Amino acid sequence: MVYQFGDFRLDCQRFELQLNGRAVRVERKPMELLILLASRQGQLVTRAEIAERLWSSEVFVDTEHGINTAVRKLRHLLRDDAEEPRFIQTVTGMGYRFVASVTTAEPAHASVQTQASKEAIDSAGAEAVTPEVAHSGVRPRRRVLGWYAAAGLCALGAFGGTAVYRLRQHSAEVKYTQLTDFTDSAVQPALSPDGHMLAFIRGVDPFMTVDQIYVKMLPSGEARKVTDDNRLKYGLSFSPDGSEIAYTVLEGPVFSTYVVSALGGEPQLLFKNAAGLQWLDQQHILFSQAPTGIHLSVVKSSVSRENVQLLYAPAHERGMAHYSYPSPDRRWAIVVEMNGNGEWAPCRLIALEGEHQTRTVGPQGGCTSAAWSPDGNWMYFGAYVDGHNHLWQQRFPEGEPQQITSGPTEEDGIAVDPDGHSLITSLGVYQTSMVFHDEKGDHTLSSDGEVIWWPSPVFRQEDKVIYYLLRRGKGLGTELWQTEVDSGKSEAVLPNISMASFNISPDGKQVVYATWGANGVTELWRAPMDRSWAPVRLGIAGARMPQFGGQGQILFQRAEGGTNYLEQSDADGKNISKVVPYPISDLQSISPGRKWVILAAARPVEDHRQTIMAVSLEDGSRKILCADYCTPKWSPDGKYLFITVQYVSRNSPGRALAIPMGPGETFPDFPAEGIPPLAEPSVVQGSRSVPRSVVVPGMDPDHYAWINATVQRNLYRITLP
Repeated sequence: MVYQFGDFRLDCQRFELQLNGRAVRVERKPMELLILLASRQGQLVTRAEIAERLWSSEVFVDTEHGINTAVRKLRHLLRDDAEEPRFIQTVTGMGYRFVASVTTAEPAHASVQTQASKEAIDSAGAEAVTPEVAHSGVRPRRRVLGWYAAAGLCALGAFGGTAVYRLRQHSAEVKYTQLTDFTDSAVQPALSPDGHMLAFIRGVDPFMTVDQIYVKMLPSGEARKVTDDNRLKYGLSFSPDGSEIAYTVLEGPVFSTYVVSALGGEPQLLFKNAAGLQWLDQQHILFSQAPTGIHLSVVKSSVSRENVQLLYAPAHERGMAHYSYPSPDRRWAIVVEMNGNGEWAPCRLIALEGEHQTRTVGPQGGCTSAAWSPDGNWMYFGAYVDGHNHLWQQRFPEGEPQQITSGPTEEDGIAVDPDGHSLITSLGVYQTSMVFHDEKGDHTLSSDGEVIWWPSPVFRQEDKVIYYLLRRGKGLGTELWQTEVDSGKSEAVLPNISMASFNISPDGKQVVYATWGANGVTELWRAPMDRSWAPVRLGIAGARMPQFGGQGQILFQRAEGGTNYLEQSDADGKNISKVVPYPISDLQSISPGRKWVILAAARPVEDHRQTIMAVSLEDGSRKILCADYCTPKWSPDGKYLFITVQYVSRNSPGRALAIPMGPGETFPDFPAEGIPPLAEPSVVQGSRSVPRSVVVPGMDPDHYAWINATVQRNLYRITLP
């Protein structure tokens, strides 16, 4: 069966959507949903029916979120508008209706009716109806039955044709071969030198994760778990003989390198203060170490860590060179680093020999992974450009970046096959929805787009309204949105204004926000929440994470040279001064009573280790909050402080502690070194466990929201064009 609507042609048997005669790449679930909706043109298709038809056998999938994401992606592909739909109409609280006019036809490649189609029509209890009769309006009952029969026909292709879809969903230039088939995710691929073993982390995060390392013999061996290490980890690499896998672990504020046998076993500490380790040869290694704080800098040394030579240090003290990938001739390396704001920066090429030459390479976006071709003639990058992660290539040394992959799926992580003809990457989808929890359970709050987890969403009005940044469609822009918890109604607070971060005034009447100027540098603005007057530009180039203070001032993070400071201005952006004299790494938040700010900064002791601390805006006193890295969150009234003690993994949603504050936001007795990982409520008197690691606190531990991020990624081999 072929459906035609607008400029689109949907061929069920070929599992293909065309726009003006050209194939459109569509993921499996959105395609299945489109077939279902088109086959029921004009009728309400409930969310319950969609869940049953598309996910009946996938019992561990969050179908509510999956439906929202599939609809969003379809609207993007069809260029549809949720407010004024031409194709997919939302029936609030019920489901969806395909409202476009649809005509049907037999596919050009089908000369006879198949036995499957006969069975589908017979099972529907209808006579065969020609397209002309079905759309004449003369026999409405048979028209309805005809749609159901067509739905059955399409289901044979949509739900039984996955293998066909996987072969057809990508362009002819690039061939995709699936290597893993997990219902969750596989990320961070690494290949052994001979290309026979594939190591990866079976988990959701392409960077730091508590999930475990697996090894798979290519092409079709079973994946075997080789670690049982619940610390945050990243950066897998094989030893030259392929017998060991090195990986980076975050231990408190320090990065360390461990090695584990490729056959499994107990990990062994290789080096403290070492990250992203790669072997240059049997006797030399390339890695990052921090001379102070978290300033990860690239060095090389002998395998016994003698004769350490500094190769590259990020310009900003907050900069962190997490990975470095040496060229085959060991003369150059591609560095993957974070900038002074903790964001992925464009990749950088550095020299391993001679003068310390350095320049940016790859696309102008956040570079998260890199690799070389075996002959050293090509550089490959995983990069975040225009709101999406895709793969790029660039001829060495002076070529221009070229995009390899595109479309609604995203790719991250690169391992190049020794033959140079293909690479392995983690490919899949990232989907989000907002969920509110109360004494009755969890309630999904619909959001047509990607909810941004940092800066954190916030509650106001006693858990009645939640505010958050939302990315809709293609691009980097994120708008401030609000959702009413009771009704589920959502709307943009300041439409068409893209924000990097925001803070709402204590009285709820104003918002101060950072946005990107024309030159890509952030600046501050202040605006009314009710749009009663135009936003006021405060300027302050480079200012980030603005917060309303208690005396009408605005606090923010800003770099001076290569160092970040906590600064403040008046409400108009004038009279700028430092709040504290010492450098900081990050400003996280301000307490509701405007008495404390939470910072990442060096400890006020001799070792200068980085820590998360609360700093009093009244007397400057400091209180260490966490023994490990954390992002504490305040309840809207300041009566609780929520701290993560167990990270989310593929097997657990993690856990946080809700710690009661004293009158006037006074702190209870904390451990001297802060709340340790896996701490129980007894660590601070009156604390309670919350069964989520990253939450948006409500008024008490029983009321909170969380971002349900569903990540499904598998490893694919991609032939290089």
